[in-house]
Amino acid sequence: MKRLFLLYRNAFGGLSRPAWMLSLVMFINRSGAMVIPFLGVYLTESLGFTMKEAGMILSIYGLGAVCGGFLGGWLTDKIGHFKVQSFSLTVGGSLYLMFLFLEKFEHMAAGVFILSLVNDMLRPANSASIAHYAQPENVTRAFSLNRMALNLGFSIGPALGGMIAAISYKFLFIGDAAGCMMAGLFFYIYFRKKQGHRPKQKVKTEAVAHEATSGTTEKVRSPYRDRLYLVFVVLNAGFAILFFQLLSTLPLYYRQVYALPEQWIGGLLALNGFIVFMVEMIFVYLIGDKVKKHWLIPIGVLVLGFSFVTLNLGQHLFLLYIAMTLLSLSEILVMPFMATISVERSNNSNRGSYMGLYTISYAAAHVVAPYMGTTIAARYGFDTLWWMLGAFSIVVSVGLYFVVQYIERERLSKQPVSSPEADMAAK
Repeated sequence: MKRLFLLYRNAFGGLSRPAWMLSLVMFINRSGAMVIPFLGVYLTESLGFTMKEAGMILSIYGLGAVCGGFLGGWLTDKIGHFKVQSFSLTVGGSLYLMFLFLEKFEHMAAGVFILSLVNDMLRPANSASIAHYAQPENVTRAFSLNRMALNLGFSIGPALGGMIAAISYKFLFIGDAAGCMMAGLFFYIYFRKKQGHRPKQKVKTEAVAHEATSGTTEKVRSPYRDRLYLVFVVLNAGFAILFFQLLSTLPLYYRQVYALPEQWIGGLLALNGFIVFMVEMIFVYLIGDKVKKHWLIPIGVLVLGFSFVTLNLGQHLFLLYIAMTLLSLSEILVMPFMATISVERSNNSNRGSYMGLYTISYAAAHVVAPYMGTTIAARYGFDTLWWMLGAFSIVVSVGLYFVVQYIERERLSKQPVSSPEADMAAK
C-alpha cells in the first residue's frame, strides 16, 4: 500500500496549482452532466420520438458543438481563455432550464443546437488554459489530470442522473444547470486575476525570441493550412465516431435489448468514468514516455472496436461490463496522447485555433455518430452496427499509425539543437 501511495503521489506531483483548479472546475461541471447520457432515452420514452428522430436531435447537438468549437477557438485567440470559459459555463448552464418547456421536435432541435453551441465553446478555451498553465514537461499529465477530473465527475453524473431520471427527467435539466453554473462561479472567483496570455503580445515575444536565436521571424501557422494535422483531425473524428456510441446508441441498446432501468444504465456509464479516473494518471506516468504514441493510439482504437464486437458474443449482462471496461481502456490509451499531439503541434500564438479544430473533430463526430448509429440499428439491428464499428476501427487504427508516426518524426526533426551561444542569445 505504501508503494502504491508513492506511485500515485509521484504521478500527481509537479503539477501547478492552476492546473489543479482547472481540473476542479471540470469536475464540478461534469458531476452535473446528467442530460446528454439520457437524452436519447428521454426523447424516445418521455416525448415519444422515434429512434431516428432521437438520432437526428443528438446529431444536431453535435452540429452545434462543431460551431461552438470553431467559435470558442477563434475567441480564445482573440480575447483569451478566461472570458470564453466564464461565458460558456454560466450562460451554458442557464440554457438547460429552457428544456423544461420544450416538447416539439422543432423546438427541441433549436434548443439543443443553441445549448451545444455555447457549451462547446468551453473545450478549446479549457485546453488552451491547461497548456498555458502546465510546465512543458508535464503537458500530457496536466491533460490527464483534467481528464481524470472529467471522468471522476462522469462517474458521479450519470449514476446520479439515473436515480433522478427514475423520478422525473425534468430534474435532470435542473441538476445540469446547477452544476454548470456552480463551476462557472468557482472558475470566475479563482481565475479572474489569472486571465492568461494576450495573443498579440505573445506573437511579438515569440518573434523576438526566435530572431535572437535564428535571425528570422517564425510565421504563425493556421491549423486549417496544416495538411498533416488536418489528416490527423479527420482520423481523430473517426475515433470519436466510434467512442460517441457511448452517449447515443449504447444507452438505447441497454434499454431496448436488455430492458435495463435508468439506474443500471447510469451505473454502466459511470463505470467508464470510474475506470479512467483510477487508471489513466498512473498509466500516463508509468507508460506515457516509454511507448511511442504511434503504437499506443492505434492499439487503443482497436481495443475500442473490440469492445463493440464483444456485445455480439451473446446476451449476458457480464458482457456489458466487459465491453465497458474495454471501452474505458481504449479511452486511456488514446485521448490524453491525442491532445498532447495537438499541443505540441501548436504554440501560444495559435493554440486556441489548434485546440479549436481538435475540438471540432469531436464535435463533428457528435453529428455523425448518433445519426449513423441509430439509423443502422433501426434498419439492420444492433448486431450489424457492432460488427460495422469493429471493422471501422481497423481502418482508423491503420491510418492513425502512419499519420502519428509521421507527425512525431517531423516534430523531432524540428527540435532546436541547444548550444551555449543560442542560450545566451535567448536570454
